[in-house]
Amino acid sequence: MSHDSTAAPEAAARKLAGRRRKEIVAVLLFSGGPIFESSIPLSVFGIDRQDAGVPRYRLLVCGGEEGPLRTTGGLELTAPHGLEAISRAGTVVVPAWRSITSPPPEEALDALRRAHEEGARIVGLCTGAFVLAAAGLLDGRPATTHWMYAPTLAKRYPSVHVDPRELFVDDGDVLTSAGTAAGIDLCLHIVRTDHGNEAAGALARRLVVPPRRSGGQERYLDRSLPEEIGADPLAEVVAWALEHLHEQFDVETLAARAYMSRRTFDRRFRSLTGSAPLQWLITQRVLQAQRLLETSDYSVDEVAGRCGFRSPVALRGHFRRQLGSSPAAYRAAYRARRPQSDKPAEADGSGAPSGPPPLLHPEAGPVPLQTRRTAAASAVGSGAQLSASLPGQRSGS
Repeated sequence: MSHDSTAAPEAAARKLAGRRRKEIVAVLLFSGGPIFESSIPLSVFGIDRQDAGVPRYRLLVCGGEEGPLRTTGGLELTAPHGLEAISRAGTVVVPAWRSITSPPPEEALDALRRAHEEGARIVGLCTGAFVLAAAGLLDGRPATTHWMYAPTLAKRYPSVHVDPRELFVDDGDVLTSAGTAAGIDLCLHIVRTDHGNEAAGALARRLVVPPRRSGGQERYLDRSLPEEIGADPLAEVVAWALEHLHEQFDVETLAARAYMSRRTFDRRFRSLTGSAPLQWLITQRVLQAQRLLETSDYSVDEVAGRCGFRSPVALRGHFRRQLGSSPAAYRAAYRARRPQSDKPAEADGSGAPSGPPPLLHPEAGPVPLQTRRTAAASAVGSGAQLSASLPGQRSGS
């Protein structure tokens, strides 16, 4: 799933500076970057595949700092170009950043800002989004990154509209992708944008990957978060909400339980998680519905009632926006891939499966939670990591 938004008029109208060439792609590497993510743009844009009908790009590999650059397994790389070569590129790709807690070199950030001002397309793969955000290039824009780092990106750069559900986000002259293999999806999208479906399809066949992947990052989400969130007083309110998802209540109810005004509660909740409380609450109801669809034989109408939705129609709408399919289709797909010996769990009167509430990874099965506070911390994380679509957003594969 991708998010293609309409670029601002000034960005859409911006032309490349005379010294820059559209076909030149600069890849900005840093020491400590993982080799897989770093290799994606090198392979896509650096190999001549004209015999297969793929137009050729000119690749410039640039060191974002003094070398040699260390990468996975202790390998050392020497970039043939420095930051000055970025001045010739029509596209600049930052495939990864070594640490989400440390700032990138200011010289590299200046080079990215200058490239953007001169009309270059700027691309961040995986944690490369943190470099773009540090340069101010994601301010006020939609973006994505690896689901594991999405809450940190949202919290550290609150002006960035982080959507961790997407495999990539195209905002015109600035593009970002989710983690690891999603970088291939975004690079194929760039080739498709530049040269059409046929060229992108030919490249995909060479790479032995699908030309377009459906769905987003939801299926891969882990619901854990750092322990400090679990120690926050709001975790008690979160725990209460999780225990009463089968009831109909709103954010005002949660604010009252926290002894806060709605405005204060919204601000405190967002600063803690990077997510608005209403988004979080809808997400938790959808996740509960997901669990019941996986572990029970309740009808979709019954699942809606047991998850606090006012109607099955409301469940279907939110479920499709967050998970990309209808509840019935999701249940059918889940049951088709699980072992035949598995049986739905017994459910108690609250509408949840008996035993501690599992936080499910659709491919790996349930992960039991050890304590109520751990469950609250994990649920706060899933709210930050899996945001609800907002009216007016467009998303498509």
